[in-house]
Amino acid sequence: MPIFYYYDPTYIILLPALLISLYAQFRTSSAYAKYSRRANERGITGLEAARRILAANGLSHVQIQVIGGNLSDHFDPTANVLRLSNDVANKASVASVAVAAHECGHAIQHAQGYAPIRWRSAIVPVANLASSASWILLIMGIIFSAQSLVTLGIVFFVGYVLFHLVTLPVEFNASNRAMAQIRELGLSSGDELSHERSMLNACALTYVAAAVMAILQLLRLIVLSRGSRRD
Repeated sequence: MPIFYYYDPTYIILLPALLISLYAQFRTSSAYAKYSRRANERGITGLEAARRILAANGLSHVQIQVIGGNLSDHFDPTANVLRLSNDVANKASVASVAVAAHECGHAIQHAQGYAPIRWRSAIVPVANLASSASWILLIMGIIFSAQSLVTLGIVFFVGYVLFHLVTLPVEFNASNRAMAQIRELGLSSGDELSHERSMLNACALTYVAAAVMAILQLLRLIVLSRGSRRD
């Protein structure tokens, strides 16, 4: 018990994930800064790229909204809306085309019933609950020496880990679909294709970091639970 309140050596377990997360954030921000300054040779903005990709895949009914924020781009399957940040939508840059195409990849996944994205959608409610409830249960279990609560907290957190693991194939597949659409529709050419791939790879690293963090958090919970048993 004193270890829990004053010093928790299990934090060292999270160190690799923290380092990966910092590196992923650096890679993403530096790649976006670099490729958002590199003009798309064909003068295609992210908004125009999105319209062409959606139309080519029979998804012209999907609305496109321009929103604020930095890299706040996402596809909302519940509203069937593709939301692009102002910078991505209106700038004719390598980064804009890559990001817009990636989000279109998610729209195509939903339209085609891509299994992993269905699984992720099903896990979302569990993951949202697990991310907060698991720690509450763990803390209560340690304070009241209730091993059943600690175990339940770990079980909840497994759902959170599964969400991040399922997210990986969803994001990588969306990037692969994005590159295929960019090539097939001639949105970019030559060196731009490799730059766009670099941009998407940098963004994908953030999801890898999140998955590693979730796994190591689960490991830390297990270690803490064993410590509570000895106490």
